[in-house]
Amino acid sequence: MKTAPVQLPFPIPFGAHVAAEGARFTLFARYADRVWLMLFNSADADRPDQEIELQAATHRLGDVWHIHVPEARAGQFYLYRMAGTSPEGIDFTYHEDQWVLDPYAQAVTGPAWGENKGLSVGEWPRNGAKFPKGVIIDDAFDWQGVPRPRTPMADSIIYETHVRGYTVRPNSGTRCPGTYRGFMEKIPYLQELGITAVEFLPMFEFDEMEYYHANDRRQELRNFWGYSTVNFFAPNAQYAHDGQHGQQVHEFKELVRALHAAGIEVILDVVYNHTAEGGHGGPIYSFRGIDPSTYYMLEDDGLHYRNFTGCGNTVNCNHPAVRQFILDSLRHWVTQYHIDGFRFDLASIFCRGKQGEVLKDPPIVEAIAEDPVLREVKLIAEAWDAAGLYQVGGFPSTRWSEWNGRYRDDVRNFWRGGPGLVSAFATRLAGSGDHYDHHDQTPMKSINFITSHDGFTLADLVSYNEKHNQANGEDNQDGDNHNHSCNYGEEGPTQNPEIKAIRKRQVKNFIATLMLSQGVPMLLAGDEFFRTQQGSNNAYCQDNEISWVDWDLLGEHQDLLDFTRRAIAFRKEHPSLRRRDFLKGCLPETGGADILWMAANGGEVNWDQDEALGCLLDGRARYTGADEDKDHLLLLFNAHPHAIDFKIPNAPAAPWQIALTTEDPPPRWPANKNKLKMAGRSLTVLASAH
Repeated sequence: MKTAPVQLPFPIPFGAHVAAEGARFTLFARYADRVWLMLFNSADADRPDQEIELQAATHRLGDVWHIHVPEARAGQFYLYRMAGTSPEGIDFTYHEDQWVLDPYAQAVTGPAWGENKGLSVGEWPRNGAKFPKGVIIDDAFDWQGVPRPRTPMADSIIYETHVRGYTVRPNSGTRCPGTYRGFMEKIPYLQELGITAVEFLPMFEFDEMEYYHANDRRQELRNFWGYSTVNFFAPNAQYAHDGQHGQQVHEFKELVRALHAAGIEVILDVVYNHTAEGGHGGPIYSFRGIDPSTYYMLEDDGLHYRNFTGCGNTVNCNHPAVRQFILDSLRHWVTQYHIDGFRFDLASIFCRGKQGEVLKDPPIVEAIAEDPVLREVKLIAEAWDAAGLYQVGGFPSTRWSEWNGRYRDDVRNFWRGGPGLVSAFATRLAGSGDHYDHHDQTPMKSINFITSHDGFTLADLVSYNEKHNQANGEDNQDGDNHNHSCNYGEEGPTQNPEIKAIRKRQVKNFIATLMLSQGVPMLLAGDEFFRTQQGSNNAYCQDNEISWVDWDLLGEHQDLLDFTRRAIAFRKEHPSLRRRDFLKGCLPETGGADILWMAANGGEVNWDQDEALGCLLDGRARYTGADEDKDHLLLLFNAHPHAIDFKIPNAPAAPWQIALTTEDPPPRWPANKNKLKMAGRSLTVLASAH
């Protein structure tokens, strides 16, 4: 059907936007000679109801194609197709019949979770009813005046979770399991737990059926984690309860609004390092059908894709057009969804140039750090990539925080036990100053975690010596082999009461250490009630009981849940655990010290041999760098498998009192006011009010 499009004097923002009359469309397509806009009245239509050819003379400005269509409306669906000539040296051919999704689409149509839409095994959607379509969105939403929490990074307690996996199991007790709406039903629980921010695993639009479409040996499994983005502006349709044809936009905004009303921030795990289009021969959804030479790093043959991500392709993040695309995406989530922060998957990809070379001052990193719209949001880098670039402690921006993988490993090692581990443990406890105490940085640079989605849960960390990933169909070859875990006598579940007691106490030790450490703690969802993944340390494709949170465990491990709440509350009560600057030890200008390290015998620590450690934190304001603490704190750690007597120094003010302990029952105190008998593998905190 022919139309009479209205010519505009200049391009508008990229994507599809409702205008006073109709809608406006703008697309970056540098090498296209012809572009067709297709409009659909049904998400399942196999052919467009309207098709409009954009004319280069009137609808192109530079590399930008744009048009206003009076007949277009919110709720309608759209796609593009195009023809053109690839640049010299790039082995790329436009296919006029290839449907292409707008990279800036604000919503993408989706089927029910796990539905293949009638495609055969190994068949990628190319066009017709099976191809996902963009949705024209009216982005008006009533935020009801709910403000963003704006929690300072120093006061943040992050909770990493999966939108679907958190409530999809029937015993979650939610009316809308596995959805944005279902997650809203758990907000009171999150408030009571005491977390300040949820960090959602990827919830941009992705294809959970990618293994099926690729005729992979994992074809019966789903891409559960979502690290394979199809579109960077659209919330995942499959997580919406109300519908997958645009309703997901409103429903996700409702979730953000509800979390903010509860004082909880929203951090998104984002994947700008690669896309779902894979390498040579992979599917064409969007970028490969428009301009792979701009969006991706290509090999010298101009055909194959450089693969620094382990996922088939690598986004060309520092290309000016791609850099603008990433910034536009981030701004979109901040302005339209009120998102409070981002965790960037394989963020070291941002530090690579077009050929994969490592850049000293990568433009995209600085652009994100200095962008006016993004100045208040939290920026967290996973400071490594799949090709060996490891930048923990060296990610090139003081504005960004980092997932501290060395904190994870050193804390795990200490509690597993052995000589020579206290030095690294003390360094992590004090905020990892070896990595971050330079260039006016603070302990907030370090995102401390012991477990995350990628690896063992805390329950499995203390129950398995080895990974058990056989269900992934990769012969247990996937996942990390260096887990620093211990089963304490039996592999997996046990009925041995002594082993069960040790495991429970070790989990408490990990949670308490996390909350007592300088930096920003991140807790994995379900660790607070002993969630297991049955020994899997790489459950990326397990959309089943392996990954789903089992809420029956909450009642079974109520003691652990109660302890976690106390540990979080204790951190919030004590500013000396949330310092804005690094601990310095002796302070000659005051004649005192903000921290004193001690061995179990009360003397100097033997950093090469000791397995127990104590530290005294002075709670006065001149030492905390923040508000004055009501207490001086004595933190005592015993990684020995056997009990020890810890010599207790004189209290600096009021007599010492036990404030937090992982022993059950608590140690006797004060049986001897100068000595505390600590159980093997235990932690105790004493407080002295001033």
